[in-house]
Amino acid sequence: MQLVDESSAQHGIAPTCAALGVARATYYRRKRPKAPKPRPAPARALSPAERDHVLAVLNEERHVDLAPAAVYAKLLDDDGTYLCSERTMYRVLAAAGEVRERRDQLVHPAYAKPELLATGPNQVWSWDITKLLGPAKWTYFYLYAVLDIFSRYVVGWMVADRENAAHARRLLAETCARHGVLPGSLTLHQDRGAPMRAKTFAQTLADLGVTKTHSRPHVSNDNPFSEAQFKTLKYRPDFPGRFEGQPHALEHCRDFFDWYNNEHHHEALGLLTPAVVHFGRAPAVLAARQLVMNAAYAAHPERFVRRPPIVGAPPTAVWINKPPEPKVVPLLDQVAGAATSDQALQ
Repeated sequence: MQLVDESSAQHGIAPTCAALGVARATYYRRKRPKAPKPRPAPARALSPAERDHVLAVLNEERHVDLAPAAVYAKLLDDDGTYLCSERTMYRVLAAAGEVRERRDQLVHPAYAKPELLATGPNQVWSWDITKLLGPAKWTYFYLYAVLDIFSRYVVGWMVADRENAAHARRLLAETCARHGVLPGSLTLHQDRGAPMRAKTFAQTLADLGVTKTHSRPHVSNDNPFSEAQFKTLKYRPDFPGRFEGQPHALEHCRDFFDWYNNEHHHEALGLLTPAVVHFGRAPAVLAARQLVMNAAYAAHPERFVRRPPIVGAPPTAVWINKPPEPKVVPLLDQVAGAATSDQALQ
């Protein structure tokens, strides 16, 4: 604003604001004093003594449990008295700090958004539980699945007849032992189901040296990898509407996870399978693919219009809720903007 003031004395306010890209309304608004002038009390307002009397009447024992509207009507009918309007009663109560919800309200804590990064296998796992319909109505089997978010490899799973923390403890302990997870090297992400929040399950993770994180309540996007994996399971053509029994569910899941880990060419992995990425075979597979594409280019270069083909590769970093990158104005843009302003003032 000081720059506008100095230039406006020579060139006028309108041309100066136009040259600097500042709206004239913004200039005049910032020129006004920040402290607003005190508003004069209307002539029809209640006097301080009258306001005190209204507050005293509202706080009488016969009125203390009534709403201002009920007090207003009761004074008219029983006492033949009019003190003020209902709205004024609310204003008097608000000024005295006596307007609030009478019942204690549940205050939710501020849940932080989980931000997890995996740059290799066995750094961040995600797990969840989904229901599988049983042979009759209201019967279910429960599928527990643990997924590595970097490779999308299902590192452990089980089908149980119920959902509880004991099954979760056993699954996680056996899965960590099978994959040789060292204490302090793994983060386990989960939602806020009862098994995930159980104290016994938390103690098992502490004994294994596994760091746990939770999704925010009612935010499904905080656990996207497990949700997407369950969708792949249930949208397959061979997924049955109902399972005849727990052995049937076990057999189906065994075939599905073998296909998912070893045969499913995942789009998020550059069309590699989860097993190839998880066990470090991706460079060899990509190199072999590139040889095939080089041969195809050498045979028919006219079919590749823009450039020689390059095979896709899996990401080197996988996030759950990647933090936004800060916006940085390039130095050249700042210098160009300053130069434009200087030229406009000349």
